[in-house]
Amino acid sequence: MADTDAPLPWRRRARRAPGGFLTPAVRRLASERGIDPATLTGTGFAGRVTRADVLSAAPGPDERRDEGTAGLAGETVPFNRIRARAAVALLDSKRTSAHALVVTAVDYSAVERARLPARQRWRDEEGFALTYLPFVAVAVVAALREMPLLNALVRDDALDVSGRVNLGFAVDLEHDGLVVPVVRTAEGRSLRGIARAIDDVARRARARALTPDDVGGGTFTITNPGALGTWVSVPIINRPQAGILSTDGVAKRVVARSEGGRDHLEIRPVGNLCLSFDHRALDGAYAGTFVERVREVLETRDWSAAL
Repeated sequence: MADTDAPLPWRRRARRAPGGFLTPAVRRLASERGIDPATLTGTGFAGRVTRADVLSAAPGPDERRDEGTAGLAGETVPFNRIRARAAVALLDSKRTSAHALVVTAVDYSAVERARLPARQRWRDEEGFALTYLPFVAVAVVAALREMPLLNALVRDDALDVSGRVNLGFAVDLEHDGLVVPVVRTAEGRSLRGIARAIDDVARRARARALTPDDVGGGTFTITNPGALGTWVSVPIINRPQAGILSTDGVAKRVVARSEGGRDHLEIRPVGNLCLSFDHRALDGAYAGTFVERVREVLETRDWSAAL
């Protein structure tokens, strides 16, 4: 098998602005409004300048400004091409798939013991942040290899189980819509290799540089609203896949622990994992076992060895 952890020579990077990576759509809007993005304070993730920041700085002559509406109050905003396509796919999924949900809470202490000391070295070596997402992806791959009915495509009366784990990752395009690029053969990648691949497809997605091959062939999808601090989310299945996992925000919470027959309270980094699954293809017990296996891998693996 080829070395999937090697640097990707075809990686294209979005243009970096002082507030983070500036998407072409935001850059174009800023140019149209005569705004230098370097003068704006970004309100997006990691300080990124967003469309709303540009509109707030220089609203168009016909836009009505109101608190929190970024100049869009009273307007009719048509769906763009990406959102229009997504609308059709999402409605098709809700009409066709028998959506059901299971949720489990994960103690990320084992992840943090490895992640926190390595953060700066990782950024220096890789050029991007070491987040929770690649750890979750590795745990998902491990669980899918043991419980393959979720690594499958649902047909009208059958389930096509895949021999490869091709993970889709939902990427937000600065509130202009979502795309789901795919990291192929994730089962053959290390944590570092998966992290590199996620970073690559996310950057190219935001730069509008994906190819049709980048968004096809997925067997399971992960979406990550947790970067925005969510508590519980209910993702819509990326049909015809059998399931989609949502990773919600990780925060310090009080957890009851038992040691030596005595209960006590500890403060731990905890976040929820929410699995939407197609009940036609599998039952709640199978889905519940899957998320518990993902939780077990995240909580018990020695992640330092992976870094």
